[in-house]
Amino acid sequence: MTVNDDSFTDWKTREEIAESMIPLIGRLHRERDVTVLLHSRSLVNKSVVSILKTHRFARQIAGEELSVTETLPFLRALTTLDLGPSQIDLGMLAATYQADDRGLSVEEFTAEAVAGATGADRIERREPRDVVLYGFGRIGRLVARLLIEKTGSGNGLRLRAIVVRGGGTGADGDLVKRASLLRRDSIHGQFQGTITVDETDSTIIANGNAIKVIYANDPSEVDYTAYGINNAILIDNTGNWRDREGLSQHLRPGIDKVVLTAPGKGDVPNIVHGVNHDTIKPDEQILSCASCTTNAIVPPLKAMADEYGVLRGHVETVHSFTNDQNLLDNYHKADRRGRSAPLNMVITETGAASAVAKALPDLKAPITGSSIRVPVPDVSIAILSLRLGRETTREEVLDHLREVSLTSPLKRQIDFTTAPDAVSSDFIGSRHASIVDAGATKVDGDNAILYLWYDNEFGYSCQVIRVVQHVSGVEYPTFPGPAA
Repeated sequence: MTVNDDSFTDWKTREEIAESMIPLIGRLHRERDVTVLLHSRSLVNKSVVSILKTHRFARQIAGEELSVTETLPFLRALTTLDLGPSQIDLGMLAATYQADDRGLSVEEFTAEAVAGATGADRIERREPRDVVLYGFGRIGRLVARLLIEKTGSGNGLRLRAIVVRGGGTGADGDLVKRASLLRRDSIHGQFQGTITVDETDSTIIANGNAIKVIYANDPSEVDYTAYGINNAILIDNTGNWRDREGLSQHLRPGIDKVVLTAPGKGDVPNIVHGVNHDTIKPDEQILSCASCTTNAIVPPLKAMADEYGVLRGHVETVHSFTNDQNLLDNYHKADRRGRSAPLNMVITETGAASAVAKALPDLKAPITGSSIRVPVPDVSIAILSLRLGRETTREEVLDHLREVSLTSPLKRQIDFTTAPDAVSSDFIGSRHASIVDAGATKVDGDNAILYLWYDNEFGYSCQVIRVVQHVSGVEYPTFPGPAA
C-alpha cells in the first residue's frame, strides 16, 4: 500500500468516527442543553468535514492535529453522565487528561472534570426566555440566525417576534421578502435549515420556531403581551434611539430589558462580552453592546494591558462599507459618506477609541482612533498601535496572545491565526470578536502594532448573543474549569 493509500484510508476512518459523533453531540444538545465544544468552537449542528477541520485547529496548541480518535472516548463518557445545562470542551478534556498522571480511566477523569455539571451541583433547566428583535436589517437577521441555531431543547433563548416598519397588509409580499432575506444572504450564505411563511398569521417559521412579524412605526404602538410575549429581552437593531430616554420607549408590556446593537450614549452601559459583562447590574433594564470595532479592539487591548501595561494607543480601522453609505455619489449628512462606497476608500470617524473608556474604565491610557471605509462588503481590520509599559519581544507578545486565545477567559473573543496568506474573506463567519494576525504583528521594544481581523457583521452578532445570554441567565458554565 502506498503513502497515498494510507492517507486516504486514515481519512475515511476519521470520517466514520466524526459521523458517529454527530448524533451524540445532537442528543446532548437537544435533551440536556449541553453544548459540546472543541477548544471553544461549538460542534453542535456541524458537518463531518467541519468537525474534522475543527480538530485540525488544535495544531495551534500542541503543534499537531487533535484526532477524533482521541476525543470520541470523552464524548461517549459524557453521554453516560447525568449532565445539566453546560458547555463542555472536548479539546480541553483531552489536553488536561494527557497532562494528568494519576492513571485514571477516561470515564473516571471525565466524571471528575465535569462534576460541577452533574448531580446536586448541576444547573437546572430554566424556563425559555422570550426575545424580540426590533428591526430586521443586517445585524437583526444574523442575530435571528444565531437565536434559531441556539434554540437547542427549547429551554434557552426563544425568538418570538420581529418588529418592522410598514402597514402589514401583506399585499406587496412584504413578509415573503423578509423571509427570503433571512433564507439567503450574499455574504453569509444559505440559512441552515428550513423556512416557511404563514402570511395569514404574519408568521415566519424557521426550524420549527414560530416568529411573529409585527408591523409598527413606533415602540408605543406595540403591546407584546397581546402576542403571548412576557418578560422578554428586546434587541434594538435600528440604532434610532441610543440614549436611555429613547430606548426606554421599548419598555412596554411584555418587555423586561432592552439591548442596543450600537454604541450607547449618556449613562447607557456599553458592554463588551468577555471584558465587562460581569459589571451588568441585575436590575439594569437598558444596555448597549457598543460597536463592532469596540468589540474587536477592547479584548486584545485588555490582554496587552494586563500583561505589559499600556501608556497610550491609536487604532486605525480599515472597515468594510455599510448601508449607511451611498452606492453612488449622492447627498449624505456626513461629509464623505455620500461618495460611492463600492468605488472609493472613504475617510470617516470612529467612536471606538472613545468607547474604550466605558468598557475599560481602569485603563487610563489615552486611545485615539480613525477609520477608512473600503470597497469590501464584510470583514474589517483594526490596526492597534500601542506604547507599552515595558519592553518586550515579538515572540513574547505572540506567545502571550496565542495563549490568551486558547485558554483565557477571553478565548471566545480573541482568535489567533498564523496563516501566511490570510486575507479578509477568510474570516467571514468568524464567531470571535477579533483575530490576531501573527504574521503581521510588529514589536520594537515598548512599541507593539497588532493587526486584528474581525467580521464586523457576524462576529459582532455573536458578541450580542453572548450579552443577551448573560443577562437572561442562560449563559451556562464551561467545563473543565481551571482546576480540572
